[in-house]
Amino acid sequence: MRVFDNDDWVISSAGGVTGEAYLAQSQQKKLFLKRNSSPFLAVLSAEGIVPKLLWTKRLENGDVITAQKWLEGRELKAEEMKSEQVARLLKKIHQSEPLVFMLSRLGKRTVTPHHFLTDIIEKASRFPTLFPIKEAISFLEQTVTKVGTHLKRVCHSDINHNNWLLDEEENLYLVDWDQAIIADPALDLALILYWYVEEKDWEMWLKDYGWSLTPHLRLRMHWYMVAQTLLFLFWHHDHGQEKESRLYLKQLKSYNHYSQIVDLL
Repeated sequence: MRVFDNDDWVISSAGGVTGEAYLAQSQQKKLFLKRNSSPFLAVLSAEGIVPKLLWTKRLENGDVITAQKWLEGRELKAEEMKSEQVARLLKKIHQSEPLVFMLSRLGKRTVTPHHFLTDIIEKASRFPTLFPIKEAISFLEQTVTKVGTHLKRVCHSDINHNNWLLDEEENLYLVDWDQAIIADPALDLALILYWYVEEKDWEMWLKDYGWSLTPHLRLRMHWYMVAQTLLFLFWHHDHGQEKESRLYLKQLKSYNHYSQIVDLL
């Protein structure tokens, strides 16, 4: 892949699942390059959510390369996900109208609970009919009409701590937006709270985010947590990653207090 007009730069893989991310180094600077990034990246950069986008270049083969400032920093640790800084950046993301506008222009539809459920039922038909999976799908079916909301915002939907980067000046960024969708913000909130925050601290974390822990929000988060866990489980199973698949099955079993959740309403 020839990006630069001289040989002063050395390009190497920056890792990642897709293999489309690269580190470009010269004696003076480092850049983060990505092949065929979405135009959505420009809006994320303008909003200060990802490291600054420096330039975009189309190669002779038609590929588009984007260059961002290389972040001299680190990924967040799991225990840091409960911080006020994380809550406030996520609030900024979920309140951003430009993000919704651009993702809509790129053809992204709003993903409703019914869309999630249809996808899950289709994928479950190829999966062994284990009781925890059947029980979880039954819960989703029984409550799908109760978790609707008019609030639709851009959700990252892959919000694990490895995608949060803190630079040397303590600026926080959320990267890897390939799975972004327009949906209920409760989707992202569920992943953070269930994975990283003790339940006794949910109310305080949500206060930093700007919401109250209402019974309806609790139901929505539980619904999306169950839905996402099923989808993660199916994905790892389909890719032959049985260890990870079993881990998500174990998590699914821990979410099986469905009657208690429904009784909150």
